[in-house]
Amino acid sequence: MAPPSSEYNARHLSVLEGLEAVRKRPGMYIGSTDSRGLMHCLWEIIDNSVDEALAGHGQSIKVILHPDNSVEIHDDGRGIPVDLEPKTGLTGVEVVLTKLHAGGKFGGGSYTASGGLHGVGASVVNALSARLDVQVDRGGKTYQMCFRRGEPGHFKDTGRSLSPTASFEPFIENSSLDVVGSTKRGVTGTRIRYWADRQIFTPDAKFSYSELADRARQTSFLVPGLRISIRDERRLPGTPGELEVHEEVFQHDGGLSEFVDYLAVDPAVTDIWRIHGTSTFKETVPVLDANGHLKSTEVERDCEVDVALRWGIGYDTAVRSYVNIISTPKGGRHQEGFEQALLKTFRKVIEANSRKLKAGTDKIEKDDVQAGLTAVLTVRLAEPQFEGQTKEILGTPAARTIVAKVVERELTAKLNSSQRNEKAQSAQLLEKVVSEMKSRISARVHKETQRRKNALETSSLPAKLADCRTNDTARSELFIVEGDSALGTAKLARSSDFQALLPIRGKILNVQKASVGDMLSNAECAALIQVVGAGSGRSFVPDAARYGKVILMTDADVDGAHIRTLLLTLFFRYMRPMIDAGRVFAAVPPLHRVEVINHGAKANEMIYTYSEQELHTLLASLEKAGRRYKEPIQRYKGLGEMDAGQLAETTMDPRHRTLRRVTAENAEMAEKTFELLMGSDVAPRKDFIIAGSASLDREQIDA
Repeated sequence: MAPPSSEYNARHLSVLEGLEAVRKRPGMYIGSTDSRGLMHCLWEIIDNSVDEALAGHGQSIKVILHPDNSVEIHDDGRGIPVDLEPKTGLTGVEVVLTKLHAGGKFGGGSYTASGGLHGVGASVVNALSARLDVQVDRGGKTYQMCFRRGEPGHFKDTGRSLSPTASFEPFIENSSLDVVGSTKRGVTGTRIRYWADRQIFTPDAKFSYSELADRARQTSFLVPGLRISIRDERRLPGTPGELEVHEEVFQHDGGLSEFVDYLAVDPAVTDIWRIHGTSTFKETVPVLDANGHLKSTEVERDCEVDVALRWGIGYDTAVRSYVNIISTPKGGRHQEGFEQALLKTFRKVIEANSRKLKAGTDKIEKDDVQAGLTAVLTVRLAEPQFEGQTKEILGTPAARTIVAKVVERELTAKLNSSQRNEKAQSAQLLEKVVSEMKSRISARVHKETQRRKNALETSSLPAKLADCRTNDTARSELFIVEGDSALGTAKLARSSDFQALLPIRGKILNVQKASVGDMLSNAECAALIQVVGAGSGRSFVPDAARYGKVILMTDADVDGAHIRTLLLTLFFRYMRPMIDAGRVFAAVPPLHRVEVINHGAKANEMIYTYSEQELHTLLASLEKAGRRYKEPIQRYKGLGEMDAGQLAETTMDPRHRTLRRVTAENAEMAEKTFELLMGSDVAPRKDFIIAGSASLDREQIDA
């Protein structure tokens, strides 16, 4: 076999022209050829319609998902130009849909700020479509052109049904833009319907209704007054339109403020603050001169900054950033400037008020400031520089400086405002940030010094903790016990090798209402966090937890349920990863003990039941079998009523007990439920109680 030639010269080079390059390397333009890339193509077409609305032309966009896997986008913008483009001699429709780097987004002539910037969006979608039909309403006429994999021509459809597999005749010499109808005077717009090419996309690639709805909702917030409707006719299992055609309409006139209100899930510390600002910058860009040559030219750009933000009592951060309504999930220079200004501003204000806030000499960090922050940041500028066609990161250097200056100026004014309402909110916010700093420092110190103690070592843990002997975290269990009376019995019932006990006296602080500082200063909450040993809030480290399981063991009555709810609120708010990892459990103590009488010398049999229904079923089966039991049946009101043997057998011994794992599969719903049941707003909780009171049986109330 001859060795491969090492010759390499110009004849080995391939030149891909036009849309051929897109079909050869689709990932370069849309990121991937799975569902993500399919959705990206849809965003490209929708964003063109949104750009029209953003420029003040058009107020509605309609998206239809058809059963044949095609998608249709309508808008009432100005419509793609239908006249001839002088350089190519082609109509504007054909130029936009077949020529890379062609469109109305260059040079700032048609759009001062837009999402489409590279002039490849619509043409890339066309290249990757088995069929694309476009109709344009302009000048009282409806124009139409069809394409197969980017090539213009005519489809010979049978009847009224459209199909990408229909016979196709490409244009040979001159292409034509057909007039297929007429419109009322002043009516303009564009309709595009396309079928993604299955030669390009993977067989399992499909349009995601949930992603589309999220994007439409997001865009309606960013462009106030824009009406976006989505209609799903596919009837796919697992979608809202599974049983019938589903349609949603999104329109939000409140803009970014309404967006932040939608994103925020925790109770507010501040109102929604708006920050606006505009600045200019200069950059050198290549511009085509009259001779068609690129010439470096210095141009002046306008950059408009608009931010809506608020802080809540939680510690999760939600920051969304956008450039000309295009989401930048990986941030970029504008988000860097925003975060830089936040940290710089809070450091200055807190240093100036360090004595009043008792901040000490420690430095505020980024995480302290952003705890509980919900913010939407948008910048609008002509021809922004993105890193790649997918536009996930803004690269324009000047955006960082401009955003930082605007945010620092406006936020400083808010924090130093003399208005009564803003002054009170600022004081609460600064206190929260300082509390977050103290919590972080405390967690770090605790992490550095804390280690599991064995029986021969001294311990700095709370004296009331009855710790276990094992050093195996995965095997160890922490029982949080209600009251000292149950603690005495539990000490005798436990296996001290791997089961630790921590008593809780009464009802702990409701942390859903309290601040971080109040939570840390509460003896019961602080003791519990110290015993778990993994920190709290955003500084919580699950791997540092001293116990593999945390088991809440409370009485089977109303007070026990309340205490368990308070404890779960603490874990959900400040030790959430323990719940997410499935390491928090609720013990299930029995409600009744039935002593079944055995004949002869055989000892009586003890049977435990865990609900009223289970008890009635047991008694009915005993009567049917002709077996007798002692009266009265013991009803356990609390754990302290059991002796050690009974508690071990029913609740603590892993061989016999039942545990309920606490989960939070739907975090947003769980957050709303905790806020409803434990939050500071009383009215919704009152309505909830009244609404459910009709279905409550008074006889079931254990009081």
